[in-house]
Amino acid sequence: MQISVTPDVFKLAQVFTISRGSRTEAKVLTVKVEEDGYVGWGECVPYARYGETLENVTQLIESVKGPVTREGLYTLPAGAARNALDCALWDLECKKAGKRAWELAGLPKPGPEITAYTLSLAEPAEMQAQAAKNAHRPLLKIKLGTPDDMARLEAVRAGAPKSTIIVDANEGWSAEVYADLAPHLVRLGVALVEQPLPAGDDDALLGMERPVPVCADESAHDCSTLSKLKGKYDVVNIKLDKTGGLTEALRLREAALAEGYKVMVGCMVGSSLAMAPATLVAQGAMVTDLDGPLLLAEDRDTPLTFDADGVHPPSAALWG
Repeated sequence: MQISVTPDVFKLAQVFTISRGSRTEAKVLTVKVEEDGYVGWGECVPYARYGETLENVTQLIESVKGPVTREGLYTLPAGAARNALDCALWDLECKKAGKRAWELAGLPKPGPEITAYTLSLAEPAEMQAQAAKNAHRPLLKIKLGTPDDMARLEAVRAGAPKSTIIVDANEGWSAEVYADLAPHLVRLGVALVEQPLPAGDDDALLGMERPVPVCADESAHDCSTLSKLKGKYDVVNIKLDKTGGLTEALRLREAALAEGYKVMVGCMVGSSLAMAPATLVAQGAMVTDLDGPLLLAEDRDTPLTFDADGVHPPSAALWG
């Protein structure tokens, strides 16, 4: 078994801004695993919020010497490195077996899922224009996380009066700001609030009214973090770059549902290769947020299909 990793850069269709900063390109790592003439592919997006860089994630991937199994990867921490390797091993297994990933996982045949489309954080007038341009989409996600978000909420709702709206504060609010905004979220028909408080301060959610479902993102990584969410959150955002791959993502989905949580399946800003395994986890999810490729100006050679039915599972030529 040979394992290699290369950096790839995909230009974004426009500047993408969240409360932590802006970017004009998606920087990813592509992993290739070769064995017996078969090749498996995976992609990850190192995330600075978790102390990940292209360099240290590359080093972690290169520290793994084949042959290795998906279970053997659990010596690595949950995160981007394990994700790319895990997904590449799934792809390799599929090609060796001549079966699709959902068959190997014992899952029903997947179908399309409506995905959120993310509006970048900007001034209210610009966000209203973004919303109006995308008002045909059934589900819009707003990036917020500043003290001046009320005007942005109003602007987006005015721009897209019929779309369902979810909000991602990216840990940018205090408990007081969230409490003040909560009634207005209800009034404006917001369906979900993602990570309103910093992960280290989310005990403030205990006992707080949650008139709109609250979703754990930065507070939820893999199965080991599930017990810390009780009484604070209603929904768990599963991202493969946080769980450390499809294997753990499927386990987390099962565990979260068993404990009464709803599930959201999200992504970092990456290519169709990164989203492809996540489409399996997204089947039947409360919210699917796999719009990474829609934010790119360029994508993989065999990209995912996005249409009125949502994001479709990948072709075998892409992954799995």
